[in-house]
Amino acid sequence: MNYPDDYINKIICGDCLEVMKGIPENSIDMILTSPPYDNLRDYKGYSFDFENTAKEIFRIIKNGCVVVWVVGDATIDGSETGTSFKQALYFKEIGFNLHDTMIYQKNSFPFPPSNRYFNVFEYMFIFSKGTPNTTNLIKVKTIGKKHKSSTQRNADGSCSDMKYEMGKDERVKDNVWIYDVGYGKSSSDKSVFQHPATFPEKLAKEHILSWSNESNIILDPFSGSGTTALACKNLGRKFIGIEISPKYCKIAEERLRQEVLF
Repeated sequence: MNYPDDYINKIICGDCLEVMKGIPENSIDMILTSPPYDNLRDYKGYSFDFENTAKEIFRIIKNGCVVVWVVGDATIDGSETGTSFKQALYFKEIGFNLHDTMIYQKNSFPFPPSNRYFNVFEYMFIFSKGTPNTTNLIKVKTIGKKHKSSTQRNADGSCSDMKYEMGKDERVKDNVWIYDVGYGKSSSDKSVFQHPATFPEKLAKEHILSWSNESNIILDPFSGSGTTALACKNLGRKFIGIEISPKYCKIAEERLRQEVLF
């Protein structure tokens, strides 16, 4: 395979660790992905080498660009695995900054466990290689009084009053993002749900708008049903999707052919 002709705007069926070796260093503008984890690590018979994958991601992402890593924790033998935290700390160990720890909250009602609260979220870690160059932060309508008072504790232990504006028309969105999930909510395409761990199309869209610009190259090394690639196509970005399962590659390619708009 030759970069970029055999990579750009393609779904590549293969092991992402091997495929990424053909991508030049410092050439990718953004990575958005949700890797298999815990009981999904044995993914349709395929294994996932996290540490070497993370190192390869660090090599190919440009300075000043970000990786959006959507991951959760399974409960195994009565204990949450902590996989998400382990992965975040390893990204920091190899040179990434942990720019933001965001939450993807699922607006759904799973069957509750008998001895713990509903698990309705995953982490969205924003790792940056240096300080992010692009931050098109999404804004929402402000609701509230013109000013609000608060008390801040200073480093020396003293307290001081703070006053900040609440009455502007818009403010930057919080870092907890809530999405409806399931057919007709996160996607209207039934084929998407043949994959066991999809994220909503709106999630992909909002991250791509936040951390990239038009014509940027965005990689999803665990492309699955192709949601990242489809969002890039709709938003004027170039994409590279890598997926090890031929079944999911076919689903992603069909979605791209249909040119479904969000």
